Amino acid sequence: MSAIVLILLAIVIFVVAYNTYGKYLAKAWGLSSQNETPSHTMEDGVDYVPAKTPILLGHHFSSIAGAGPINGPIQAALFGWVPVFLWIVIGGIFFGAVQDFGSIFVSIRHQGKSLGEVIEENIGHRCKVLFTVFAWLVLLLVIAAFADIVAASFTCGEGVTGIFPGAVEGTANGSVAMASILFIPLAIIFGVLVYRKNAPLIVSTIVGVVLLAICIGIGLVCPINLPKSFWIGFVFIYICIASVTPVWILLQPRDYLNSFLLYFMMVAAIVGIIGAHPTIVTPAYVGFKVGSSYLFPVLFITVACGAVSGFHSLIGSGTTSKQLDHEQDALAIGYGSMLIECVLAVISLIAIGTLSADGSIPADMASPTVVFASAIKGFFVKMGFNATAAQATYTIIALAVSAFALTSLDTGTRLGRFMFQELFAGNGEKKNVLSNMYVATIITAFFGFVLCLAGYQNVWPLFGACNQLVAVPAFLAIAVYLAKTNKPNRMLYFPMVFMLVACISSLILSFKNNVVKLMGGTGTVIKEGLQCVVIIPIVILAVILVVEGGKVLIDYEKKKKH
Repeated sequence: MSAIVLILLAIVIFVVAYNTYGKYLAKAWGLSSQNETPSHTMEDGVDYVPAKTPILLGHHFSSIAGAGPINGPIQAALFGWVPVFLWIVIGGIFFGAVQDFGSIFVSIRHQGKSLGEVIEENIGHRCKVLFTVFAWLVLLLVIAAFADIVAASFTCGEGVTGIFPGAVEGTANGSVAMASILFIPLAIIFGVLVYRKNAPLIVSTIVGVVLLAICIGIGLVCPINLPKSFWIGFVFIYICIASVTPVWILLQPRDYLNSFLLYFMMVAAIVGIIGAHPTIVTPAYVGFKVGSSYLFPVLFITVACGAVSGFHSLIGSGTTSKQLDHEQDALAIGYGSMLIECVLAVISLIAIGTLSADGSIPADMASPTVVFASAIKGFFVKMGFNATAAQATYTIIALAVSAFALTSLDTGTRLGRFMFQELFAGNGEKKNVLSNMYVATIITAFFGFVLCLAGYQNVWPLFGACNQLVAVPAFLAIAVYLAKTNKPNRMLYFPMVFMLVACISSLILSFKNNVVKLMGGTGTVIKEGLQCVVIIPIVILAVILVVEGGKVLIDYEKKKKH
């Protein structure tokens, strides 16, 4: 199969989907430029701040993408490239983009509040508490994991440990540290110029991107060599500050500028694919069972970012909705960003497809990130570029992927702070001290820190199913609100039921496998036993949310008919 045909086919499909299905949803749900968004009606200069559309697109895309759409397709390619490609296309258009768009939409119709608040208003208080606690715990796992990843990616002589081993090599880690630190003051200066000095966005962007490249260059020649223990402390102090800093100072400009790294990766990859015209050597379809893994549900849990990821709904309803300048921007930022991420996922599939004859990660490559960077480097070598230029492309891509872990970490901490605040906000009477944003930030970061040191890896295997499970109440909340307001919502039913079945199936299989390991003496109480204990309440929680939410949805559907 020609890689050029595959990538061009994907781009055409996604463009058509945006201009047909995406615009249909916007019209059916009643998006209007006449409606004021929460960023204007509730502007506070900290969380609710109107953002220029390109800047918010950059923030949202950076937050939802990162390494996710690179890792998933590469890890799932063992089933063959066809099922992965179909899931990226179908899942992205009818699952992921709808969830991202819908999450932003329902949030802006509820004063920019998170999904937990939307669930409380439309389904009930108990479901709000259950969902918020579950989502907050999932975010703690994200914070712990990505703090470890960032700290390791900043440490010279260490590959990234934990869930993405060996993402970058040797002194490149020190280059990541230097470049990432230089990004921070660059973002602050950019934010001040654009939002306080009214500097033209185009001019500021050009200058900002040039300075971004200079930061990377400085990082490459002047790496920082400090121990991992230092970087763990640095990271948690940073996220505590970043979580309460006004979004226009750091979050918006940093993610906007960082998004150009992602754009660079994608453009470089597409140019490489067209120029080198590689052939996909991975089999089109291997089988429903490969080794000990089953295509269902493994494929639909492994490929999350790039198809559908529950984490996206938390970002859309947590930070993006509070910064949306015009209601109609939700289509481009929600639906559009997801489709751009789908293109990146297809590029990742092509990367492994051109390097591996069986869909597995080659033995001489440590991680999906290295697979991705190596494939793009190989394309440029085939096009005739000299070794130095090809290696520079490889290094920049590896640096960019590692640097984006910090973006996900920052956004995840702010989301955790929002949820903790909403959980203890009360009903407008005397405020609970736990709803204070500084207190909520410290508590969220502290528990993330403890989990990071205590060994989040013991429960990380459950993250995929837990992350995807967040999409189920997200679809449910959107469906209930649309039914309540007499708007079309049937397009949400199949994605909601499908993801519920896939997630529960994955958790049950994990429970079974862990029990088998324990019974056979190959498992440990700390890891397999702990996972078994965690799975039970997760399944119960999912059942309660779906049953109670389903009853409300059915009631509203009956009212619609009458």
